[in-house]
Amino acid sequence: VTIAILDTGVNGAHPDLAPNMVAGWNIHDNNNNTADVYGHGTAVAGVAAAAGNNMAGAAGLAWGAKIMPIRISQLDGLATYSAMAKGITWAADQGAKVANLSYQTVAGSSTVINAAAYLRSKGGVLVVCAGNSGIQEAYAANSNLTAVTATTSTDAFATFSSHGAFVDVAAPGAGVYLTTSSGGYSTGNGTSFASPVVAGVYALMAAANPRLTPANLDQALFSTALDLGAAGPDIYYGAGRVDAARAVAAAQNMVVTDTTAPAVAIGTPSSGMSVSGVVGVDVTATDAGGVTQVELYANNKLVANDVAAPYQFSLDTTTLADGPLTLVAKARDASGNTGTSASVQVTVANDTIAPKATITSPASGAVVSGTVNVSGSGTDNKAVTKLSLLINGKEVAVSYGSTLSYAWSPGSTTTTKKGGKRTTSTTTS
Repeated sequence: VTIAILDTGVNGAHPDLAPNMVAGWNIHDNNNNTADVYGHGTAVAGVAAAAGNNMAGAAGLAWGAKIMPIRISQLDGLATYSAMAKGITWAADQGAKVANLSYQTVAGSSTVINAAAYLRSKGGVLVVCAGNSGIQEAYAANSNLTAVTATTSTDAFATFSSHGAFVDVAAPGAGVYLTTSSGGYSTGNGTSFASPVVAGVYALMAAANPRLTPANLDQALFSTALDLGAAGPDIYYGAGRVDAARAVAAAQNMVVTDTTAPAVAIGTPSSGMSVSGVVGVDVTATDAGGVTQVELYANNKLVANDVAAPYQFSLDTTTLADGPLTLVAKARDASGNTGTSASVQVTVANDTIAPKATITSPASGAVVSGTVNVSGSGTDNKAVTKLSLLINGKEVAVSYGSTLSYAWSPGSTTTTKKGGKRTTSTTTS
């Protein structure tokens, strides 16, 4: 399971993070440099998925999960809602099952919520922090994201934590052991660190039962949380303090009957195009439970497959015959459901050199009589598939190869005498 850390970047060389790092993206600078420019992202990443069983530091909640660093911040650590949304979308398109966004006020951003809805449409969940203002926020609850408040080591509500009706669950956020961007360790307080605790629990549940949809994961997480404070959901703890062991057990035992096939479509090339050489084929595939494989077919023959988004293929059309080509993509989910795209009709046109035809016998200008053997040949940079012989504009012989032979009778000549004059006529066939 991959957890996307949308933050200030991550020190991927940290000895407790390096074993779990995968490629990410820098949204702010639009490049692949995801180094931590502020220190916050490295700390968050360690809480979620610092490596385990490596005799170093501590273990993250999901210490076997992959960390996908996505830098959304400026050098001062601040980030715009737009950058956050782009980061969430990028994570969704790369197949991240969980995304963590430890920034204040995001629970009230429609821009972030819309991106979170896109992530859920692809089988992923977004976890956000409640904030550290210590006040009751007026944000409305929203099912597209999971908002987290902080508790202390004694399960008391952390007074620095913002709270309100938008809160879903609580998690430890005081005195948390952290990985630092310098390569070491420290401790810290904040809902920024409670949020990745929950992200890690989501990853554990998703690993325990890959068939679970985001709604299933929510149900398992919320129903097993330890109810604290007033009985039932409240503005401080939400459903309660998360319980990783109980949540994973609930996920393992949850039976999901999924009969909905993934939605799949070929984005490029489009129907009607003429293609040649190596052609890029882009496929989109979404499923609430996650897509496990995408296959590409050319004229009903499987030519490529991919198991992780983005689903991008390179089709070498030089291995195919020129002419019409039908492309179809199929996507499968964890339950075995298969979705099929609409077909895309293109034309393969690699050969732009016309063949040459030659009459080898008789020679041009020859005088012939009787039955004449006409021979012809064709040459091409690839292959000659048809050779035709035309006499006086009429096709008289066809060969489906590069040579042709035909016995031609030019006809006969007769001479008649009328009124003292001779008239000569020739008939041909």
